[in-house]
Amino acid sequence: MSVTQSHSITNSIVKNFTEITKLRLSVSVVFSSVAGYLLGTDAVDFYILFLLCVGGYCMVGASNVYNQIIERDLDALMDRTKNRPLPAGQMRVQAAFILASILTIIGIAVLYAINPITAMFGAISIFMYVSLYTPLKTKTPLSVFVGAFPGAIPFMLGWVAATGKFGIEPGTLFMIQFFWQFPHFWAIGWFLFDDYKKGGFFMLPNGKRDKGTAIQVVLYTIWTVLASLIPVLGITGKLYLSPISGVLIGMLGMGLIYYAIRLYKEKTSKTAKELMLASVSYITLLQIIYVADKFLRY
Repeated sequence: MSVTQSHSITNSIVKNFTEITKLRLSVSVVFSSVAGYLLGTDAVDFYILFLLCVGGYCMVGASNVYNQIIERDLDALMDRTKNRPLPAGQMRVQAAFILASILTIIGIAVLYAINPITAMFGAISIFMYVSLYTPLKTKTPLSVFVGAFPGAIPFMLGWVAATGKFGIEPGTLFMIQFFWQFPHFWAIGWFLFDDYKKGGFFMLPNGKRDKGTAIQVVLYTIWTVLASLIPVLGITGKLYLSPISGVLIGMLGMGLIYYAIRLYKEKTSKTAKELMLASVSYITLLQIIYVADKFLRY
């Protein structure tokens, strides 16, 4: 085998791995876990942080691979997903299943090495994502509600990894990311409505791009912002946010609500895409502000 062929095969394997584990999504989830860890820890242990990153990526990657195995025939019908490794024939189902199984085992083992409760929540997230959320996507719009549970685990998972306990603090982090997912995923469901329809996915609460759906997007956006500000009140244990950071989060929240209201008024794919991008910016900046606030106060 020539060096060129070997290089090409290596590139192909790396490309398939990053696509089937959804690299960008997995990294963003790991980022949430790291933020949760930094909020929960008294002293940063870089070994634990490394284990959290590895275990977290493996768990999210495994969920994504299982998801794509189950949905491979539906993915082939949609423009957005037809070039994924399985529908495009670049990876066999058997190879994907072996990869998902290996990632699951490594992920749970690595998270267990941090502490058992972290591994438990990691296992729950895989189970809910693969066994409940994925099959419900073609059955009912309630799939987004079910999927919000595993999707909200990463932020709180970091805190649990740092402390070995579940309480009001990780519960609050969970609640923030739980509410956030509704405007985020409904915005995606709105601008990809036609493509999702080809695959038979029901992602919008009313099943339509109408006023009813838009009102729910606005309501859940407001709840997301309100949940984000609860730590300012000093009622969430060790998780506290200074008034200055509260103002910053409030300003971010007003921006997010602005985009939600624009979607309500215009009901276009363009405003839905803008809301989706705003929601990603919101949760990322929120986590950065939360962490910066803690370390700047100490």
